[in-house]
Amino acid sequence: MQKRIFIVIFLFFGSITYGQTQQAKVDKLLEDWHAAAAAANYVNYFDLMAENSVFIGTDATENWNKQEFMVWSKPYFDRGKAWSFSTLERNIFFAEDGELAWFDELLDTQMGICRGSGVAVKENGRWKIKHYVLSIAIPNENVDAVTGLKAEFDKKLISKLRQ
Repeated sequence: MQKRIFIVIFLFFGSITYGQTQQAKVDKLLEDWHAAAAAANYVNYFDLMAENSVFIGTDATENWNKQEFMVWSKPYFDRGKAWSFSTLERNIFFAEDGELAWFDELLDTQMGICRGSGVAVKENGRWKIKHYVLSIAIPNENVDAVTGLKAEFDKKLISKLRQ
């Protein structure tokens, strides 16, 4: 009987430890990714993204696959300063099989507070960013002002996209 209780306790705490370890690994993935951008380390930054990943930026026209994002961002990395995001808050969630995670994060950036959200996948035992969306956080009381600032741009882009 004591052996069964021990096994149940071991399995319970073992699964908690495994979950915490996976959480720490995804957290480290994101911290390393942001650190690589801040250090303008192009190779390390893109190595942390899955080969068929997607990056969606703050501009409505920024929806890139990895290769497109690499081309767009290369001049920033070449100048020795890409971007610097520091984490204010992060939530990470896992699929039941432990091979997929999704997350959201608040970031302190040169654009003020931004929200990042995305998906990470485990590939060959290593976590990689598969999908990332960066949004500028706009306080509700400023939405009308921001909407007014971008109205002309939006009108032209909506027209182009509907063609």
